[in-house]
Amino acid sequence: MKLIVSLLTALLLIGIIALGSGAYNMAATEKHWAITEKIIEWVRESSIEARAKDLEVPPLDDASALVTGAEHYDAMCVGCHLAPGRAQTELALGLYPQAPVFHKREPLTDATEILDHAREYFWVIKNGLKMTAMPAWGLSHDDDVIWAMTAFVLKISGMTPQRYEELIIGSNEGHAHEEGRHPHE
Repeated sequence: MKLIVSLLTALLLIGIIALGSGAYNMAATEKHWAITEKIIEWVRESSIEARAKDLEVPPLDDASALVTGAEHYDAMCVGCHLAPGRAQTELALGLYPQAPVFHKREPLTDATEILDHAREYFWVIKNGLKMTAMPAWGLSHDDDVIWAMTAFVLKISGMTPQRYEELIIGSNEGHAHEEGRHPHE
């Protein structure tokens, strides 16, 4: 038993020394080691699933909520997640890991899968994700707006540029995001 503890301690110390020496490149232009990527993906997915699994999903088919979600998505998400008919942004190009491009994903058709994704998208939009550039929009937006954004993200798969434009101009309210101003003030 002492031998095992000694070996584990030695491995831990070697790992700390190696990582502390700068051997691991943290540049966004350098991909993670394959094992690092697998571990990060597993931890991220497990964390989101554990925290989102009990969320109660409201009805997501309200037309006005879809317009609200589209407006917020266009104002806050396009830079990283892109949109139908829009060119890739410099910001999106420089991200690592790359942000999901929702409009290029296959549309979800299974009701259970839709609910699971809705819970997970809501949780991520509200809480953000560490070390991914995904902000926690729940600090500046209420749950109704976040559910509207969730509904929109679920509907953007395969959306045409024309439909996207219709939705983002579908409200007379407009959507202002001023520096330092909470959108609900």
